[in-house]
Amino acid sequence: MTGAKRKKKSVLWSKMHMPHCEDFKQWCRRRLPILEWATHYNLKENLLPDTVSGIMLAVQQVTQGLAFAVLSSVHPVFGLYGSLFPAIIYAIFGMGRHVATGTFALTSLISANAVERLVPLNSQNLTTQSNTSVLGLSDFEMQRIGVAAAVSFLGGVIQVAMFVLQLGSATFLLTEPVISAMTTGAATHVVTSQVKYLLGMKMPYISGPLGFFYIYAYVFENIKSVRLEALLLSLLSIVVLVLVKELNEQFKRKIKIVLPIDLVLIIAASFTCYCTNMENTYGLEVVGHIPKGIPPPRAPPMNILSAVITEAFGVALVGYVASLALAQGSAKKFKYSVDDNQELLAHGLSNVIPSFFFCIPSAAAMGRTAVLYSTGAKTQVACLISCIFILIVIYAIGPLLYWLPMCVLASIIVVGLKGMLIQFRDLKKYWNVDKIDWGIWVSTYIFTICFAANVGLLFGVVCTIVIVIGRFPRAKTLSIKNMKEMEFKVKTEMDDETLQQVKIISINNPLVFLNVKKFHTDLMNIIQKENANNQPLDEISKCEQNTLLNSLSNGICNEEATQPCLNQKCSLILDCSGLTFYDYSGVSMLVEVYTDCKNKSVDVSLVHCTASLIKAMKYWGNLDSEKPIFFESVSAAITNIHLNKNLSKLSDHSEI
Repeated sequence: MTGAKRKKKSVLWSKMHMPHCEDFKQWCRRRLPILEWATHYNLKENLLPDTVSGIMLAVQQVTQGLAFAVLSSVHPVFGLYGSLFPAIIYAIFGMGRHVATGTFALTSLISANAVERLVPLNSQNLTTQSNTSVLGLSDFEMQRIGVAAAVSFLGGVIQVAMFVLQLGSATFLLTEPVISAMTTGAATHVVTSQVKYLLGMKMPYISGPLGFFYIYAYVFENIKSVRLEALLLSLLSIVVLVLVKELNEQFKRKIKIVLPIDLVLIIAASFTCYCTNMENTYGLEVVGHIPKGIPPPRAPPMNILSAVITEAFGVALVGYVASLALAQGSAKKFKYSVDDNQELLAHGLSNVIPSFFFCIPSAAAMGRTAVLYSTGAKTQVACLISCIFILIVIYAIGPLLYWLPMCVLASIIVVGLKGMLIQFRDLKKYWNVDKIDWGIWVSTYIFTICFAANVGLLFGVVCTIVIVIGRFPRAKTLSIKNMKEMEFKVKTEMDDETLQQVKIISINNPLVFLNVKKFHTDLMNIIQKENANNQPLDEISKCEQNTLLNSLSNGICNEEATQPCLNQKCSLILDCSGLTFYDYSGVSMLVEVYTDCKNKSVDVSLVHCTASLIKAMKYWGNLDSEKPIFFESVSAAITNIHLNKNLSKLSDHSEI
């Protein structure tokens, strides 16, 4: 009996502990995505494109690191550290394969507010001028990077706290018009902050509400102090950068390696400035001494955390929103998924850990993502390879950048923001799709340039919620069928044994940013289940399958439709008679559903669509012009499906 009891106890013990071990492995794979993709990395196919992408990315990381460090009001060398450590951390914890974390214009601009407020430039004469033991930099420079590191640390802690609270799911409140307007407005702020370098002017730091307008007022009042040499060099640099990058974009399919014009311009400008002694002859401001090496880690000053909490929240929200938009865009482009909460953890740790290595706040940047796109990067190995070249710059090449003119660096920043600035073109798109979203974009942009990026983001979210709440009560359900899903079996005239399944789904409520993700997920699940099922469905499974978005439609399960789909190619009819209103996200999702279904060999037809919905969908996406997809009634759509089936059968027989 004792042996049996011991055996039974050991079995129970193993049952209790085995699942925990498996759960731990799954948890590690979920929280450390590098364990998932690194084990399946194909050296033969991926290493070469990742290496090329890593080299090109390193060039952009170095230039942006120097530029955004200056934008953050700290010594340029700290921008190199900010391009190194966050990229390593994100490669371990992040899910975006084409997301390169590093210094970012918007977060640098936000942290500069704290740096200039707590360690203003006029306090430089009051601080000890002796060099510290850290890289030989002055106490003034170390105090400034201490403030920026504190902002990075606290911003990362906020992001990790949001991850713990699972607030990543709340990102549905961040609609595309709000993100586009906020990033465009913030990019406008960054360009404005570089005006003093582009013109070679000495200008005091100006921030706060309406600071955007005060800067330009100061420029016009002191227009005589503009240095013509700096202005001409800035214009020449911008023209060269734009021209070469456009040529790279035009011929990227014909040439495998694009010209790294940023690197070429830096080398040429530094060499020219050194040979002609522009710093002393023309009074051009240069980057100055960049020390070698990486100092030992040091904790950020914790005693100033309460003083930088406003900037920390701005860094946490703005950095995460901009980075998540890039991660989701790359995931959509290359057909993989991104966990919103995991991205919070990745970016939070990418701010917390590097803050101990004198790094400024970090986030993903559109320019770096575009480089990874254009050079054919496959995985995060490209970012890790770029870190090797950044280390080479830190330990060997950095001091050679002493003679780099600040006006050239400012030109690189301005041209690098081109992707954000051209989002002004989205205004036409929003006007044609949904004029309310157009109004949200304009108002969010105005609030952003008048106040700050975090204020504009908050206004856009609140404005969107208020408008949706105001529109929902006025929604009227026009559908009188009170159904959610029906199935028809259409027999073809050519072959009675071949059946084609037609699924009709009625949308009886508005389709807006609040429910588009759930709508898409449930709809795709239904289609995948139908295509995978080759056996008859019983009553229970059939009704389980009919759980489409409750907030979109109400209906009953059709008990007669229990036969399998014998043909691989099915048809889907979306009845939009109850779609009382929609926003830009709703139109975008309908086009995405059409595209996804088309890729899965599922024909999609839309019936009872309003003229404005048809116009918006045609304007938004490239719909199939050969086949009609909009019909006046369900019967007309079914007749068209029946006719297409007969034509395909006739074509097959004629070929035989």
